[in-house]
Amino acid sequence: MKPTRLQSIVLAVITLLAAATLHAQPYPSKPVRVVVPFPPGGAVDFYARVVQQPLSEALGQPVIIDNRAGASGMVGADHVAKSAPDGYTLLLGNIASLAINVGIYAKMAYDPAKDFTPIMRTIDVQYALIVHPSVPANSVAELVAYARKNPGKLAYGSAGSGSLPHLAMELFKANTGTDMVHVPYKGGGPMVTDLLGGTVQVVIADQANLMQHVKSGKLRALAVASPQRSPNYPELPTIAEAGVPGFQAVAWNGLVGPAGLPPDVVTRIHDAFARVMAQPAVREKLLAGGVEPVGDAPDEFARFNRAEIAKWSKIARDVGARAE
Repeated sequence: MKPTRLQSIVLAVITLLAAATLHAQPYPSKPVRVVVPFPPGGAVDFYARVVQQPLSEALGQPVIIDNRAGASGMVGADHVAKSAPDGYTLLLGNIASLAINVGIYAKMAYDPAKDFTPIMRTIDVQYALIVHPSVPANSVAELVAYARKNPGKLAYGSAGSGSLPHLAMELFKANTGTDMVHVPYKGGGPMVTDLLGGTVQVVIADQANLMQHVKSGKLRALAVASPQRSPNYPELPTIAEAGVPGFQAVAWNGLVGPAGLPPDVVTRIHDAFARVMAQPAVREKLLAGGVEPVGDAPDEFARFNRAEIAKWSKIARDVGARAE
């Protein structure tokens, strides 16, 4: 039986009301997917796994961790950049995928400054200036003095051309007037192996991969590369404190969504992450894992990210660093 005109109108109104009700449902009304653009096991994935369950409880919806690795974080980042700006697909990026890659890749499928909505800088991954025991230096000042007297004698390792360990050491060289030879590796593991063996003698790299060897006496830590002393190693000065004013190199991580994310959704996500990171148990796990919670405001993170893009792009240009 064909519906009457009145029945058709009523059905249309009911459909519109149902759609409006669905649209009016408070965020989030379904699972939230957080893309980690790296394989399991790294700092970004570690942070995601620590906050996953408490974040699900704070949001009242399941939080799904989606590892989409490839191209120094750009595969996962591009996926999020092209996702709907509804708050159900987010990116846990890092200094590479959101800043350094701009200066070392000739082409990128996304623009970190334009294609994302900044939400929060989540954690800082602490770096340290480490030397092999064969280096006659027990402080930053002694390392600088030795390197100046012996230009080209010391070799420093990195996780690859254009990586933060590479650019951080080039910044250190520029700020101290020293000359050390760059030896790039394919990843941090081989770099640490050769540092332990003395093939390279200096690195600025992730504390989590190195401090166990410092504690065993196989390596020597001179300073941390962060703007403040590490809560895990308060006895170590910062590189800036130790005589290189303004120096800092931090492998930060940050949370973003696609461009155009509604302000109310940004606030809801930011507040949920902030509450979770303020929990003592979560903070303790993060610090024990060698990362320091940050949790800044969206506008602060936006300014910080733009400054980091400019800073590391200039350094990459100055030293001719390109992605391998």
